[in-house]
Amino acid sequence: MSRDVPGAGLGPQLPLALRYPPDQRFESFIAPPDGALAALSRLAAGTGADWVYLAGASRTGKTHLALAVCAAAEQQGRRAAYLPAIAAAGRMREALDALEGHDVVAVDGLDAIAGTREDEVALFDFHNRARGSGLNVLYTARSIPDDIGLVLPDLRSRLQQCLRFMLHPLDDAGRRDVLRDRAQRRGLILEEAALDWLLTRTDRDLGALVALLERLDRASLAAQRRITVPFLRQTLGAAG
Repeated sequence: MSRDVPGAGLGPQLPLALRYPPDQRFESFIAPPDGALAALSRLAAGTGADWVYLAGASRTGKTHLALAVCAAAEQQGRRAAYLPAIAAAGRMREALDALEGHDVVAVDGLDAIAGTREDEVALFDFHNRARGSGLNVLYTARSIPDDIGLVLPDLRSRLQQCLRFMLHPLDDAGRRDVLRDRAQRRGLILEEAALDWLLTRTDRDLGALVALLERLDRASLAAQRRITVPFLRQTLGAAG
């Protein structure tokens, strides 16, 4: 559900709005699992579980929530870091060692390092250090620890001890809510008929829909027109 993924190494001098995309916040997440947002808010504040594990298929909002945790932590004066595991694959120890001194760390997409023993050992060591220092950690992956291909049993055991939530793909009603929310945040008026048209005649992948909304935002601003069905047909070159 996110568009831009900031790296873990952004300097502390950057304002929050540049460090984490403003659309990636708890209040803009649609249809979370019961208790998930409350648990993640406590994680960000350091008042709840030390570790949370989010599982879910692609486009279910794992990155959205990982960035939201970091943003919420920094808003409360805590030092947070977002680490996309795919960017650290093959050098996980170096990447994790660089996060020394943070209060909250979100490691997004553990699938990317599953099966690489050196990276798994580095994550296992990091987890043990985090437990000893009181660091709050959020992990995300496409499935539960038993099903992502980890080769280190001790790491699998540690991850199974996390507070876990499963994210599910949104249905059409949920996609509608996301588009309506993103439009409102941009000051766009998106008619219900236009929403119906988008959901029935375009790619229903949520990431593609959000990217399309951004394109329509720019086009409507340039044309000084509201996003209506005729505008959609004209802009997207479709009929019907």
